[in-house]
Amino acid sequence: MYDTLLFLHMLSAFALIATVVIFSGFVLRLRGDARILSIGNVLWAIGGLGTIVFGVWLAIYVDGYDLLDGWVIAAIVLWVIASGLGGRVQAAFNEAFSAREGGTAVALPSQAVTLHWLRTLAVLLLLIDMVYKPGH
Repeated sequence: MYDTLLFLHMLSAFALIATVVIFSGFVLRLRGDARILSIGNVLWAIGGLGTIVFGVWLAIYVDGYDLLDGWVIAAIVLWVIASGLGGRVQAAFNEAFSAREGGTAVALPSQAVTLHWLRTLAVLLLLIDMVYKPGH
């Protein structure tokens, strides 16, 4: 059971990272279209739900881990921050893509770009927390 939960948790985390990479490509003005944006949005939803569900399940299932461990609480807080930022980033990117004309380049609002990099930082801190488990 542990191996399955860990695999699903890691697969979900990979989906989050893939989303950050996709959106970073848009911010850095690499080519992309609405289909790629849709894939990023779906990966964010799957990854976000999977990481929290399987992460909490692992914390409950594994002896030696507890939901009240500092690193678990930090992970949950970072997940909430990343999710909140992610929703705002997705809305801004979706609006920018729907407003563009034909094959023209996407003009992303500076606030959306800033929110993207903040989300990226939150995800990076979440990964660091998961790998090093400070205080454990």
